[in-house]
Amino acid sequence: MKSRRSLAVNVGMLALGGLLLTSGGPGVTSAGAQTPTPQQQQFRQILDKLDQILAASKSAAGAAESAKSSEGEAEENHTLRWDKVLPASERFIALSAFNGDAVLDNETGLVWEKSPQAAAVSLLNARMGCANKAVGGRKGWRLPSIPELASLVDPSVAPPGPTLPSGHPFHGVQSANYWSASAHVDNPTLMLGVGFNTGAVLGVSKAFDQRMWCVRGGRSSE
Repeated sequence: MKSRRSLAVNVGMLALGGLLLTSGGPGVTSAGAQTPTPQQQQFRQILDKLDQILAASKSAAGAAESAKSSEGEAEENHTLRWDKVLPASERFIALSAFNGDAVLDNETGLVWEKSPQAAAVSLLNARMGCANKAVGGRKGWRLPSIPELASLVDPSVAPPGPTLPSGHPFHGVQSANYWSASAHVDNPTLMLGVGFNTGAVLGVSKAFDQRMWCVRGGRSSE
């Protein structure tokens, strides 16, 4: 900012000098249009070049500020990014505002139940169960989409699981199938789910009960 201000001052001083040169100096009145001298033509070219440099400088500064602002917004709303890879100690944060009953995933920005329900339930009851939950005194919970649920899987963990990152803070996660809110597009009798015994995404029958793990935030697939 300081360099741009100095450049603007220098351009202004040069412009003032140019006006004095072209007018003949203070107290000299022009006697009509005259053909510019070579010196005046050269000075005008210099002024034009300085104008171009100043304009380019302002444009570059504006682009840099815009990029910085966009990056800051993306950092604040990192549910849109998913570009971080963190160790479990930095990735998962138990939230005191939720009485420690919810966990923030810093890689995705999603908030998960710390202790998912142990009993298997039907798909309808899973949807309604999440919608009616008040984990940490807050509602707004839902079944996760399949990419959200699968984001909790650590592929390096071998069966029988549960295939979660080492050092995670969750309690009671079972090596079993969990519902997602994502439908199986090729088979209307199935939903997509995650088997936390192997970490695989699979089709689970709507006719059988499965576990549910509720999430808050992000974008619902429903």
